[in-house]
Amino acid sequence: MARRIDVTGTGGVRLAAWEFGDPPKTDPAQDGPGAGEGQGGRSGAGGSPGVLLLHGLMGRASHWAPTARWLSGRYRAVALDQRGHGRSDKPPRGAFTRDAYVDDAEAALEQLGLAPVVLIGHAMGALTAWQLAARRPDLVRGLIICDMRASALGAASQREWAQWFASWPLPFATLADVRKWFGEDDPWVERPNPARGEFYAEVMAESPDGWRPVFEPEQMLRSRETWVYDAHWEELAQVRCPALVVRGLDGELGRAEAQEMVRVLPRGQYAEVADAGHLVHYDQPEAWRAAIEPFLDSLGDD
Repeated sequence: MARRIDVTGTGGVRLAAWEFGDPPKTDPAQDGPGAGEGQGGRSGAGGSPGVLLLHGLMGRASHWAPTARWLSGRYRAVALDQRGHGRSDKPPRGAFTRDAYVDDAEAALEQLGLAPVVLIGHAMGALTAWQLAARRPDLVRGLIICDMRASALGAASQREWAQWFASWPLPFATLADVRKWFGEDDPWVERPNPARGEFYAEVMAESPDGWRPVFEPEQMLRSRETWVYDAHWEELAQVRCPALVVRGLDGELGRAEAQEMVRVLPRGQYAEVADAGHLVHYDQPEAWRAAIEPFLDSLGDD
């Protein structure tokens, strides 16, 4: 199943949140009167513990579907299409700042009744997650950071991304062409990676002239420019809850930086996934689950 729940982000932006599995059954006697009757449906606080999953730049909630289904045996797991992504609004003149993304996530977990929540974020979504955890420690009881750097990436990185978007051979004639280009032909691909091809096929939609991304590349660049020029160590140091830093062995987050992030986090832990690149949960889903399960176990279900 995939159940959509509309929530409202900052500035009135409509956001699509998704449940991909039924949450675990709870004891009504333990939940108390009215439990689970909040605006977003079943309550994470009154019933099952809540998890909010945040995708990375260009991603969408459905990228988390296998993880969310696995988590749903124990948690109420909800994945959010962030502004400009997936089925959420893509306002042409909307804000794509760090504050906007963090405000949206905060609004979503409050409207969905998920707090105190476990936040799981990939790449840009991980940055949103730790900035929210730093800002609102009362709402977050655990944090998983997947393959996101805390250091500044700089102007050269932003130029490379602009050039990369310009190199896409749009429109793609078929989804098979999407999979082949992003999995094999993209100059950024060092060796064939079918999982990467599938990842990008998930963010394409058919248009009259072929397959195009569901997002606007210009909005992605606007989103990215609000964080690539700055380092984010200070916010890491402000995260009070237990936090797990996960990296793919061949991902963008190097081991030395990941371990420094763990040191800076007041309650940081570390895990890495072999034979995985930046798209850790897509490249090695079973190993990803094995990496985060002990951390989730340590949080308990209360």
